[in-house]
Amino acid sequence: MSVTTDPTSDTPIYHRYEPHKAGMPPLGIYLKELWSRREFAIETSKAGMRAANSMTFFGQAWLIINPLLLAFVYYLLINVLSGKAGQGFDAQRFTHLTCGLFIFYFFQGSVSAGASSVVGAGKVILNTAMPRLLLPIAAVRTAFFRFLPTLPVYFIFHVLAGNPWNLATLAAIPFLLFLTLFATGLASLFAALQVYFRDTASFLPYIMRIWLYSSPVLWTIDQLGHRRLKELAAFNPLYSLIGGYGEALQAGQMPAPEIWGQAVFWSLSALIVGCSYFLMRERDFAVRL
Repeated sequence: MSVTTDPTSDTPIYHRYEPHKAGMPPLGIYLKELWSRREFAIETSKAGMRAANSMTFFGQAWLIINPLLLAFVYYLLINVLSGKAGQGFDAQRFTHLTCGLFIFYFFQGSVSAGASSVVGAGKVILNTAMPRLLLPIAAVRTAFFRFLPTLPVYFIFHVLAGNPWNLATLAAIPFLLFLTLFATGLASLFAALQVYFRDTASFLPYIMRIWLYSSPVLWTIDQLGHRRLKELAAFNPLYSLIGGYGEALQAGQMPAPEIWGQAVFWSLSALIVGCSYFLMRERDFAVRL
């Protein structure tokens, strides 16, 4: 409830706010408004990057150093567990780790930042009329531009390892697009869920850590030799999204048709489900916040 005053009679006017009924807004009008306000998402993303010092030299250096150090740690751990610690440096394995960790951190950053985008913009939501979907989209954009400085670093290891460059390498681009769509859908879903369940963000780091170990980041698709394991892995969206990206970029191999099909399915499904749920609950955010 809020109170304002009628300027003509000084009579108090009472406004009572109640939750809106859940439902999809007119999509044509909404998408048109979303596109016309795209500059808001861009400026919000830039402000977030400046706040995190991502646009400075040392800020961008840390974006590279952090996953790079993790790659060294995981490389040593995998070599020790596999009994290959004394067999010299395996450039191929280390290149695979950097490729996988760089892209996984992009995905993790998109979802984590997107999950807190609505709750963290409470005053903006209460005082600005705009499509709220711009907030998780801005978070994904920020994560993408934080990911870009890692690509030149990966390419250095790619060349040092003697990995191939061919037409199949270009297939990494659509897989990066699929992963971005998948991350946008999850960011939108978790952004809406956190409005109602504020502890959602507390569980995300644990979910992401489990997802890291069960995805082709520390291992490759080729290492799943058993057919049953591949069938189970297909239920993990990152198996096809990151696996196909790694096969194309790091190994120079064209991913199998089933990997393409799974990647398209998971990316579009997450985008449709996540954004639809967000749009259905969007008009309720101002009351809940």
